Amino acid sequence: MNALARIPGRRRAGAGGDIKVSAPHMGNMHLLLEDLFGRLGCEYVKPPPSSIKTLQIGAKHSPEFACLPLKINIGNFIQALDRGANTLTMAGGHGPCRFGYYGIVEERILRDLGYQFDFLMLEPFSDGARAFYRTFAALSPGLSIRKLWKILKMSFSKGRSFDHLRKRALQVRAYEVNRGDTTKALKAAEELLAGAVSPEEIEAASAEAMGMLDGVRQDRERDVLKVGIVGEFYLLLEPFSNYDLEEILGHEGVYLERTVWVTDWIAPRRDNKIYGFPKKLIEEKAAPFLNHNVGGEGRETVGSTVLFAERGFDGVIQLLPFGCMPENIATSIIPRVQQQHDIPVLTLAFDEQTGRAGLVTRLEAFLDLLMARRGSRLVSATGSREKITQAVTPECAACAARGGCK
Repeated sequence: MNALARIPGRRRAGAGGDIKVSAPHMGNMHLLLEDLFGRLGCEYVKPPPSSIKTLQIGAKHSPEFACLPLKINIGNFIQALDRGANTLTMAGGHGPCRFGYYGIVEERILRDLGYQFDFLMLEPFSDGARAFYRTFAALSPGLSIRKLWKILKMSFSKGRSFDHLRKRALQVRAYEVNRGDTTKALKAAEELLAGAVSPEEIEAASAEAMGMLDGVRQDRERDVLKVGIVGEFYLLLEPFSNYDLEEILGHEGVYLERTVWVTDWIAPRRDNKIYGFPKKLIEEKAAPFLNHNVGGEGRETVGSTVLFAERGFDGVIQLLPFGCMPENIATSIIPRVQQQHDIPVLTLAFDEQTGRAGLVTRLEAFLDLLMARRGSRLVSATGSREKITQAVTPECAACAARGGCK
């Protein structure tokens, strides 16, 4: 039995509750939604994991000029509807970014294809608590505001734990001795946490799950490259959209930190507890280069690049959908940040034509560049030509330790 089936008052399909709700995939969001919708008494219809088939379906029915995330969303929705979903939910938004129009466009496309469903737009909490509440009231009629907040607090807390696990996995993977152990441990840890229901169970499961990741055999003596990942939120959160870039880099022995996390993104205060740096600080760092909102994560991309440089990271990778206006603005500003803060930045734009082989080639070249820079700095500091030669030999460049040999 699903752990959520034992939540008091939960309606079951075929037993008076026929709401079958679904939402697009976005990283580990499905883990949070499965918990939340279960507590609200709805049946959660999870779309199949995003795949080439998902993208092909979405691209077929979407405008050619639309962003990659919208096309994948359409594919997710169609696959969910084909699985029996009758209620679709989508986050709303406002500002220069086209994301605020996604829900409207997606609903129109799906209705034009002949699908019948209820569509609920979840607007930002900053737009008003009453409108925010009405969306959930539609999913669970008769739900009191007090009970809703209790449910949201519980599921959000669990979502935070899922994010903490994924953040730790990014750090552990760079040091793992046996390739793939971190990914296996993360999967087992998330399955353990998913079964927790009460606050006490969530707290205990979170601690045990984190211990599973920390238990991965690691070589902490390894000298790893440190790379920050910035950019548009969907490309950072959804592994399919970026060809599992984090795993590719992690298996090359790269320590990663990224700027966007599911619960940071949906938190009303945007305190960025997972990322670790509040939005206000990031905006202050961006101010000399970009001092106003351009939509999406444009300003955050600039500010976080500055932060990574100040923290001594070897480089930064920016991810964006092809044609993303806020990130294109950030891209035009980043060369100044690179020059003033002396940090390499690799910008990667994705659409349905992007191939994995080309991506891997660019990543490998970028890592070789970072290794060479690290070796050059070592020469400048020590005057030793021997050490730079060791740092950039072909054998060292191909090694998972990335120059960590003694």
